[in-house]
Amino acid sequence: MRLLLHRVIFVIFLIILWQGIFALNIWPDFLLPSPLSVGKTLIEGFKDGTFIIALGASFRRILLGYTITIIFGSLLGILIASNKIIDGIVGPFILALQSVPSVVWLPLALLWFPLGEAAIIFVVVLGGTWNMVINTITGIKNVQPVLIKAARTMGANKIQLFWKVILPDSVPHLITGMRLSWAFSWRALMAGELIGTGTGLGQILMWGRDMGNMSMVIAIMLLIGIIGCLTDNLIFKKLEEEVFARWGLNTQ
Repeated sequence: MRLLLHRVIFVIFLIILWQGIFALNIWPDFLLPSPLSVGKTLIEGFKDGTFIIALGASFRRILLGYTITIIFGSLLGILIASNKIIDGIVGPFILALQSVPSVVWLPLALLWFPLGEAAIIFVVVLGGTWNMVINTITGIKNVQPVLIKAARTMGANKIQLFWKVILPDSVPHLITGMRLSWAFSWRALMAGELIGTGTGLGQILMWGRDMGNMSMVIAIMLLIGIIGCLTDNLIFKKLEEEVFARWGLNTQ
């Protein structure tokens, strides 16, 4: 409760600081709108349904892209971690791909796919996959050797060894990978929607920029940040903490 109060106080401080900078008239109103103006834009956007429709479109894309990311990333991670030759060849390239920002994939998305859903999903998948691959590899490689030896001593075959020992012991790393992949996929979605057509938070952001409506731009930026923060803290962080506690990995 005390932590929540501190966070609320910090947010209030940021709003006051924002209002103070606005009052100094360093930039014209159309370049730096006041907190009140942005707040009105947020309220009006939800009242007329614009933001609700955009959120629905964005969530549809992120859920589809994220599902592909988790499935593809997990399978690729298992394949690489299970074969030393593949790991030696492909492993370094995975690390290189993970360091490439999702926005870099936009030119390829424009060339390979028509402007629309396919291009956006492509960017989302590439934005989040590599974190899932790396965490899956890390989880499998860090399975305790004593557990594998014990399972083999008890007569477990390769399939039983994977499903009953390796996979369960890798769950904490897989959950962390899912959490990181969601964050990177969400960022990639916003980048992908900048080039897309139709509706979505990214498209409204571009519309606001093109129309010189900075209240709309900042409102969408705040909305993107709030959704990302809430999703991470209310879903993935709690899931990660629960799994870590169950596996006895709490650091507190």
